[in-house]
Amino acid sequence: MIIDTPFAIEVSNLTVSYNARPALLDVSVRIEKDQLVGVIGPNGAGKSTFIKAILGFVKPDLGTVKIKGIHAKNAKGQVAYVPQRGAVDWDFPITVQEVVLMGRYQQIAWYNSPCKKDRSAAMEALDMVRMTNFAHRQIGELSGGQQQRVFMARALAQGSDILLLDEPFAGVDAATERAILDVLERAKKSGKTLVVVHHDLSTAAEYFDKLLLIKQRLYAYGEPDIVLQEDLLSQVYEGRLKIFKDVIKKERS
Repeated sequence: MIIDTPFAIEVSNLTVSYNARPALLDVSVRIEKDQLVGVIGPNGAGKSTFIKAILGFVKPDLGTVKIKGIHAKNAKGQVAYVPQRGAVDWDFPITVQEVVLMGRYQQIAWYNSPCKKDRSAAMEALDMVRMTNFAHRQIGELSGGQQQRVFMARALAQGSDILLLDEPFAGVDAATERAILDVLERAKKSGKTLVVVHHDLSTAAEYFDKLLLIKQRLYAYGEPDIVLQEDLLSQVYEGRLKIFKDVIKKERS
């Protein structure tokens, strides 16, 4: 049973390490429902690990994760995931529609095939990302941005209220980036909570309701004007902050 709580995700004292090397240290944050949240920080800061720990893909050394008030291990089907494009075998012989149908598999008994309801849900998800006309294409024939939208459709077809996305804007052109952002905004308006790993500080304030700034530890969580403070970013990005100073000044003007 899902508990009545204003929080979609609650992370408490989360610590994760790889071969005794810390990736996350004592991270605690509560993410409200119906928010579009960006996870920012330098390369190697633990952004993807944060997402994978919520999903249960990595086992924490310490800490707990709750989804809608219950332990994450008991919240099967409540969270959908869009991986980085580089983690996918795009040469696999499968069509766009078949990829999106995979989002329905948790709701299909192993001895059954997708039914009319499942196929309808898949097509509705494709329509939401404006990829209906590509339903019968092989995924390897698509552009990078189109592939990203197909995997977003797969997550939407799952029917989960929470979507976690690992760098969906990476490697796409400006027009595709705006198209992906449009999908995220429409998903939020439909009642979804979205947590998105993002690397570009210059668009972070424009794209997200709230930002989560991490570098192993949580440095800040809140609205962009609170998180994008030069002193905070200086601590996290160190010498690499110089290229972002003009962006910060622009946000203040």
